[in-house]
Amino acid sequence: MKQEYYDDCPYYLEDFLTNLKIIKNRADRTEEAYYIDIRTFLRYLKIKHREVPEGTDWGDITIADVPLEYIESFTLNDAHVYLRYLKDKRGNETATRARKCSALKQFYNYLFKKAKLIESDPMTELELPTVKNKLPKFLSLDDSMKLLESIDSKNRSRDYCIILLFLNCGMRLSELVGLNLGDYSKQNRTLRLFGKGSKERIIYLNDACINALDDYIHNNRPNEAAADPNAIFLSANKTRINKRRVQQIVEENLARAGLSNLGITTHKLRHTAATLMYQYGGVDTLVLKEQLGHKSVGTTEIYTHLSNDNLKAAAEANPLAKINKSK
Repeated sequence: MKQEYYDDCPYYLEDFLTNLKIIKNRADRTEEAYYIDIRTFLRYLKIKHREVPEGTDWGDITIADVPLEYIESFTLNDAHVYLRYLKDKRGNETATRARKCSALKQFYNYLFKKAKLIESDPMTELELPTVKNKLPKFLSLDDSMKLLESIDSKNRSRDYCIILLFLNCGMRLSELVGLNLGDYSKQNRTLRLFGKGSKERIIYLNDACINALDDYIHNNRPNEAAADPNAIFLSANKTRINKRRVQQIVEENLARAGLSNLGITTHKLRHTAATLMYQYGGVDTLVLKEQLGHKSVGTTEIYTHLSNDNLKAAAEANPLAKINKSK
């Protein structure tokens, strides 16, 4: 995380973030997300204690001077009022409030059990807002084929390989941009990925992925004078391709395929890969869990939803489906 974030942190928040990064080995993005969520809480405390002049812009509320006493005197009932504030004043949806609530619980748990800076933890009884389970968005098999067939750009070999890997392997955006040449083994038909918390895993490649990787790496990748000679995917200026450019590649080709109105992103292509593997490949959820790099099979189960065709087939399979109306 950038140093300027820490410059606005009271010592107890800096300790909490350091524990996340060094002891729990959380990724930079995770550390930053916790910082943002706890910063929101500390800004609220300054408003609650009337330390902020009326009309002060939210982004101008500093947190470095929030005393630990404000945190220690915060009660479970205060937390409920805070969640109401997030909903009514900040306009946070249920999922966002649930995330901020979880961050608050972990923050208090650290201050009480690890740092021993407070005498009790009132957040142990705080319940997270109930988030309704939503079926993940994904492309159908036909739309996936349409997307691949529509790819057409100056860097078609690279862009085709990127989208094919998303659709076949279900990798995360960060995992794709982090790929190095040494992570690919054609002999073993594998890719080495580094997921959340730098957790390493090996995935196996099918023929389509191997052919696409070989075509790009050996025939179209700018090997000479690359700024990052280790990176598999390079941008036009021969540096490692960044996340935003990959997102643009996906957006551009979705539009070219006439699929830009479906709300599909790079992460939704991960949903698509998981759904296709489960529905058409009969992949077991435990295997799918390892393929996707999930910590819990419970997370994987969101991909095992049934398509409308599955539901229709189930209805038609009922032995009473053909019965005529009784006389």
